[in-house]
Amino acid sequence: MLNIVLFEPEIPQNTGNIMRTCGATQVRLHLIQPLGFSLDESSIKRSGMDYRDMCEITVYPSYEDFLKANQGSIFYITRYGQKTVYDIDYSLIKEDIYLVFGKESAGLPKPLLQANLEHCLRLPMHPLARSLNLANCVAVVLYEVLRQKDFEGLSKVEVLKGADFINQ
Repeated sequence: MLNIVLFEPEIPQNTGNIMRTCGATQVRLHLIQPLGFSLDESSIKRSGMDYRDMCEITVYPSYEDFLKANQGSIFYITRYGQKTVYDIDYSLIKEDIYLVFGKESAGLPKPLLQANLEHCLRLPMHPLARSLNLANCVAVVLYEVLRQKDFEGLSKVEVLKGADFINQ
């Protein structure tokens, strides 16, 4: 099972967009408090749209509580990573995979990264770019893992209007 973990997210629209992505891909979402917003804010509902009901969300009071409740391969997505997200062969990982993303203003705490150097990954980008939008990062990294796992459990064809809709 794939999991997205947001460490102290601050912007409700980002979390709403990530909820939508998690719902559409059937990936669990874990939120580490404190949150910079209320989960019932209208901005989350608007950006998450009707996918909120498709998204399994668990909220934890601390990162330590998250670790106590979950086991598997944990990867920390950070601009300080020495490896890229493309250097890992996720298809070989049989246990749960957790992709941890930091808060928008400061990322993940330095002591957490230092304690997990081998599991710190980055997205390649222009040397003068500081970072990408959190929701975009989650989508890019998540879809790389899904691609390597052959999009297991996801439809590769349009199901609402039919696989041949474009040819009609």
